[in-house]
Amino acid sequence: MSSPWEQIPLFTLPDTAPATPPESAEKDGSPNATDSAGVTDESGWEPTVATHPELHEQGDADSHEQGDAESDEQGNVAETPTDPESPEPASADADSNVAGSGAVVPPVWEALPAGEAADGHALIVTAAGTYTPSGKELTGPVDCLEKLDKLIRWASLTPLGAPAQIWVVGLAACELLGWVIDPGSEDDVDDMEALRTRAASELTATLHATLPPLLDAGWELRGEPGHVVHLSRTIGNFTSMVDVVIEPYVWTYWNKDFGWHNRVGDMGVLGSPAAGTYLPDDDLPAARELGRRLAWCAQHLGVLPGPTPARTGAAILDKIKRERTRSGKGIVVTTAGPVPPLDGAPRGDLEPAVGWTRVPETSDLEDACRLVSIDQRAAYLASAGMLELGYGQPKHLTGGAAAAAASGEKGAPFGLWRITLPAGQTLSLPEKLPLPHPHMLADQPVQTWVTSVSIDGLCAPVADGGIGADLDDLDITEAWVYPQQGRVLDKWAKILREARKTAVDTADAAMKGFIGSCYKGYIGRMVNPDMWTATRMQHHHQPLWRASIIAHCRWRGRRVAMRIAREHHRWPVRTVTDSWVYLLPNGQDIADPSEALGKMTVEKDVALTNTRLASMASAADVHEVNLAIKAAFTDDELSEEDD
Repeated sequence: MSSPWEQIPLFTLPDTAPATPPESAEKDGSPNATDSAGVTDESGWEPTVATHPELHEQGDADSHEQGDAESDEQGNVAETPTDPESPEPASADADSNVAGSGAVVPPVWEALPAGEAADGHALIVTAAGTYTPSGKELTGPVDCLEKLDKLIRWASLTPLGAPAQIWVVGLAACELLGWVIDPGSEDDVDDMEALRTRAASELTATLHATLPPLLDAGWELRGEPGHVVHLSRTIGNFTSMVDVVIEPYVWTYWNKDFGWHNRVGDMGVLGSPAAGTYLPDDDLPAARELGRRLAWCAQHLGVLPGPTPARTGAAILDKIKRERTRSGKGIVVTTAGPVPPLDGAPRGDLEPAVGWTRVPETSDLEDACRLVSIDQRAAYLASAGMLELGYGQPKHLTGGAAAAAASGEKGAPFGLWRITLPAGQTLSLPEKLPLPHPHMLADQPVQTWVTSVSIDGLCAPVADGGIGADLDDLDITEAWVYPQQGRVLDKWAKILREARKTAVDTADAAMKGFIGSCYKGYIGRMVNPDMWTATRMQHHHQPLWRASIIAHCRWRGRRVAMRIAREHHRWPVRTVTDSWVYLLPNGQDIADPSEALGKMTVEKDVALTNTRLASMASAADVHEVNLAIKAAFTDDELSEEDD
C-alpha cells in the first residue's frame, strides 16, 4: 500500500499489504481527509483526561463529568477464560495475559473478539512491532522518527469522525522513539496536579526536541505537542492529518472532570483504573484490547474515539450533521445557542439538578429493614432523545405577547420564560418531597427564568409531580422563544443507546463506561463556550439544550416519586440529581420493571443493621442523615470487597 502521492519502501515490510484497505473519506461523509468534523488545531482539541501515573492501581474516583452528576449504574463484570479464537496481535505470547501473575482470569470484555472496522483508520505501535486494530502484524519495531514517518505515509490512513490515529502503547515503545520523561514521584508532591503539570511540561519539551525528523519530512504540528501529537501534511490540494496518541502519558493531561485532586480518574476509551477497566498491564495484551476498543467505536459509534469522551459525542453528532446536509433530510443545526441576555438571570445553572434531604420520621423507620437507592437508567441519554430542542435566532417577547406564546397546542414552545414561582407553603404539596423547582422558596414567591420543560412540569397535576398551575398562575412577563424546534438529538441518542445495549448484552464494562462518559460528557460540555471556540465547532455550545435535559430528568424523577408514594406509601429521605434514597421493608420493590432508558433501577440496596438504623433514628438534622446514608452505603461496599 502506498500513499496517494508517492511510493515509499517500508522498513521490514511484510510481503502482503494490510488485509483491510483504508476506507475512503467519503464513506465517513467527508469529501477529503481534512473534513473530519473540525478536528484540526483550530477545533479546540481539549486535553484527554489524565489520572494517577500508577495507571493500574485501584483508587477512589469521581465517575461524573463536571456539570453532569448523573449517576449510571455499574454492571457487575463476570469473569471468563480467554476465548481461544479471539484474535491476538501477531507474534504475541499466548500466555502474556498471565505472565508473572499466575492463572489470572481476565474479565469478560478482554475475551471479546476485535473487529476490523477501525483498520485503515488507526494503527497501534508497540516495542514488538506495529499492528492493525484487528491484530494483524504489519512491521517490526518503530525505533526512530524516520520509521514513524514512513509508517504513517505508507499506511495512508483515512479519518473516521476524527483524524486518523497512531497509538503508541507501552513505555518501551516510547523509549525507542526517545519519548522518555522523569517527572518524579508522587510521594514527593502534596498535590498530584503539581506532578501532572511538571510531567506535561517535560513531555512537551521532550517532543519538541525529538520531533524535527518528522517536521523535516514535511509534517506540521497543530498546536503544542503533548500526550497527543497532532500532525498534518499538505501536498497540493491534499492534506493528510494524523494524531499520534502516546498511551503511557495520557495521565499527564489531568482533566478535572474525571479525576479530582489525588483521585484516579477516567481516561476515555482507555478506561478507568478505579473501575478496573483500564488496559491490561502488559504491552501486547494492552495493544490487543486497545485495538478491540478502537474497532468497537468504529463499528458501533461510526467514529474513532476523540481525545475525550465529550469530543467523541461531538464527533458522532457531526457525522450525523454531514450525512443530513448531504441528503437534505433531517434537522441540521449549524449555529451556537448561547443564553440570551436575561434580565434578572439566576445565579448558577438555569435548571439546577435537585439536591435535598429530610430527617426521617418515626413512621418511616417503623418497619424499615433496607436502605435503597434508585436512579434513572442513563437518564440524560433518555431525555436527550425525547426532547424537542430549539435552534435559530430566538425572538424576545414581553408582557401579554410572552404569556400568549406559552399557550401552544403541545405545551410551551422551546424557549426561556420569566415566571413567578409561588411560595411553596401556599400550595397543597407533599411535605416529604422537595419543592417542585430548585429555585422555589417555601415562604415567598420567586421570580426566575425557566425552560419550557419546567413550564410543562409546573402545569402538571400534583399527583404527577407538578403544582397544577395554570399559565396565568405563573405570571409570565418575558420570554425568549426559538423559531424552530425538533428532536435534534434523536439519531445521536439512538446510536449511543444501541451501542450501550451492545455493551450491556456482552458484559463489556469498559465500553459501557465509555458510552456513559460520552453522552454525559458531551451534554455537560454544552454549557461551556470555551470548549467549542473553533468556527466549525461552535454549534455544540447549547446551554439551553443542557438545561432542558436536566429539567426533564428532574421532573421525571419527581413524577416517579409521586407514583411510588401512591402505590407503596413510601417517601424518599434523600435525592441527588436523578437518584432517590428510600427506607424500605424487606420484600418491597419500588424500581420500574421496564429496562428502558430513563426508568428507575436499583443502584444500591443495603441491609439496615441495628447500628445503621440507630444512626438514622438519632439524626438531628439533614447533615447527620447524609452522613448516616453515606456510612451505610460505604460500609456495604467495603464488606463486598472483603468478600
